[in-house]
Amino acid sequence: MSNSITETNFNLPNQTKFYKGKVRDVYTIADETLVMVVSDRISAFDHVLPEGIPYKGQVLSQIASKFLDATSDIVPNWKQATPDPNVQVGIMCEPFKVEMVIRGYLTGHAWREYKIGKRILCGMPIPDGMLENQKFESPFITPTTKEDVGHDEDISREEILSQGIVSEEDYVQLEEYTHALFARGTEMAKERGLILVDTKYEFGKDLNGNIILIDEIHTPDSSRYFYIEGYQEKVKSGVAPKQLSKEFVRQWLIENGFQGKEGQSIPEMSEEYVTSVSERYIELYEHILGEKFVKSDVSNVIDRLEQNILTYLSK
Repeated sequence: MSNSITETNFNLPNQTKFYKGKVRDVYTIADETLVMVVSDRISAFDHVLPEGIPYKGQVLSQIASKFLDATSDIVPNWKQATPDPNVQVGIMCEPFKVEMVIRGYLTGHAWREYKIGKRILCGMPIPDGMLENQKFESPFITPTTKEDVGHDEDISREEILSQGIVSEEDYVQLEEYTHALFARGTEMAKERGLILVDTKYEFGKDLNGNIILIDEIHTPDSSRYFYIEGYQEKVKSGVAPKQLSKEFVRQWLIENGFQGKEGQSIPEMSEEYVTSVSERYIELYEHILGEKFVKSDVSNVIDRLEQNILTYLSK
């Protein structure tokens, strides 16, 4: 759709690098500052879908920005400024090659593995007899590799340390930060009548060797939320709890024959479907943050982005 941000191609002052991720376009300025444009691209099963979702990038950027501010007392983060609703500017870090996934409930990928008989996930045992969406006795971390291309893969703590992907000292700190962030996110979600089900965090080191929280946090793309109301009854009766995440997109793809496997084609995304996804992301924003979403000007969105970035960089 014409008013969605699917690609940027800026040439910014003192630009030294450019990286295009599944959703984010990241510009490095003078090898020390990152300008992250959160696009309206949407990915699932490690594939970028063919249509952009209007306002999705703004939703993700603003949720992440608020949660970065709300957790900065737990761990320092990369964010310095938000010169545009779709843009965050911050310090450049060297990312750790793992993503710290933490799970409080048996759902999503964990459930898909569980129902085919697996009882160990990333080296962590899961007891027999659990129901889909049931709460674990306590949250636990199921890390994945962080691949530049292709699928991120499940990996255990022991494999991370034995392969030297992260030092033991650093990994212990990452675990502590992950549990503390998840606890804070759980508290904040409860205030909104929500359950923070699972999420992922990414960390890096700044130029001084300090561990820094990077990328996004507690957004519907990186996290899953359930509504507290009715949760217990639904789990006991085998009904899926109402949730806030992009899982609804994954389910739509599965129902239309796509899970990212070889030979499968991404189903056509009609304008009506794209609009419904956009509306769902706005609903997520308003429930998660408890405030009205204010749509940014998309009449000439690429020019708006570039002008706001240039104005900030010229300060």
